[in-house]
Amino acid sequence: MSWLSTIIKPFFNHVLFLNKRTFEPSMLKPSLFESAGTAALNVYRRSSNDECGAVSDTLRRLGDTSHVESAKGNVGQVFIVGAGPGDAELLTLKALRLLQQADVVLFDALVSEDVLAMIPQHVKKEYVGKRCKKHSFTQQAICERVVTLALEGKNVVRLKGGDPALFARTCEETAALDKAEVAYAIVPGITAASGMSAYTGIPLTDRRCAQSVSFITAHFQDASQWPEMKPLAQNVLKQTVVVYMGLSRLDGLAKGLMRYDVPADWPVAAVENATTSNQRVITGTLSSISTRVRDANLTGPTLLVFGKVVESRQHVNQCLLDARRFQHY
Repeated sequence: MSWLSTIIKPFFNHVLFLNKRTFEPSMLKPSLFESAGTAALNVYRRSSNDECGAVSDTLRRLGDTSHVESAKGNVGQVFIVGAGPGDAELLTLKALRLLQQADVVLFDALVSEDVLAMIPQHVKKEYVGKRCKKHSFTQQAICERVVTLALEGKNVVRLKGGDPALFARTCEETAALDKAEVAYAIVPGITAASGMSAYTGIPLTDRRCAQSVSFITAHFQDASQWPEMKPLAQNVLKQTVVVYMGLSRLDGLAKGLMRYDVPADWPVAAVENATTSNQRVITGTLSSISTRVRDANLTGPTLLVFGKVVESRQHVNQCLLDARRFQHY
């Protein structure tokens, strides 16, 4: 396994350094990932008889950074990247590397300040956020901006909160890129519901009460449209339902579910700013949750969790996840 030791040596040396200091995300330097990628590529080149077998293709991809060069003349490339739920340490290694190598980063309102702090100062940042009833940019304007930058030869990271595949309007942006014949790739991120589950201890499934989970949004292309309450109520009774962007509609959702025979004492949780330092969790029932959320004055991005899993909440120790409390034992 000498090839493996060659690859991880840069990481091992860096860890020795970190063990002597308080860990901060900013200590993760781009050179760390570049050196690991270079080492991996060198190992691949030396193994002319392909001794590494199945890992060879992976090693070659890890060391290859040619994708950040223009693939079509002077036209740049676009990377649609998931920023995760908020905690900067939940960024993928690929996302971090692309942020370090970008010319421009276009970021959403849901991207946390901690994640933005991982972008080098020389990389241009542009805010293109949208929040409920506070659209600084239309979706069309965002699509046009991404295409314009790419046609100027820029390598663009389109940074979206959570995962680009979930409720992120990614398809509209990729359609614009396809029309302009701009090359792009999509990098997944941890979706807010997964991060929320880990950081609150509220499981998404529990074989005792919920063997499946649904992610839905409370907002549609037609702002007056609501989820169909009867099938939603049926789902809530037999599985976990997580509602994205549902804070402004919590009262209507709770009343609608009770109207379709979901018990008034059915468990509900509202989680604001999941995985961040100002995360807040409010629990209650269908009959009480609206009042409790209103009293708590939740205003940040909030997930709603409907289901018996709220009663299965695990006692996670969040202090163990705090980078400032990193210790070596």
